Amino acid sequence: MKDRKLLNRELGRISADEYRSTRPRSGIVLVLDNVRSAHNVGSAFRTGDAFGVDKVYLCGICPVPPSPELRKVALGAEEVIPSEHVEDAVALVRQLQASGYTVIAVEQTVNSVKLDAFHSEPGRKYALVFGNEVDGVQQEVVDACDFSLEIPQCGTKHSLNVSVSVGVVLWTFTGVECK
Repeated sequence: MKDRKLLNRELGRISADEYRSTRPRSGIVLVLDNVRSAHNVGSAFRTGDAFGVDKVYLCGICPVPPSPELRKVALGAEEVIPSEHVEDAVALVRQLQASGYTVIAVEQTVNSVKLDAFHSEPGRKYALVFGNEVDGVQQEVVDACDFSLEIPQCGTKHSLNVSVSVGVVLWTFTGVECK
């Protein structure tokens, strides 16, 4: 056999309790702005777990735990990562900024910074705002953010599923060094 997949018991996964109590804070939170699909929200939780985000804020019409559809995709990550429903995303952006976060809309805008040209600063706190599957991040939320970050794309659609965008951006921000 050339290569062998690892069995789940070989992966050395820690329990949810161990994760909550021993994991260092990453300084990264997710803000989901009117993401309507429970599957996309669940995927954001699961991806956030993989990359060690500190919290997920669910704004507007986002489904919130407990939700069977959300759990189907999150696989329990919604029980590990703290979350909070906030009705007004603009007010949340301002609150996060007042708490020392650099708040970034992940959106295609006139002045957006390309993801491959951006370098996060170690020790800095970031709130990453992802938007609705059809309309993206609301314009008033974009306006309240510190700046916009755009994922460069080469295809004809110039759009990614929000859950894919979460994974791409978090990978770039964290560089993932789980041990």
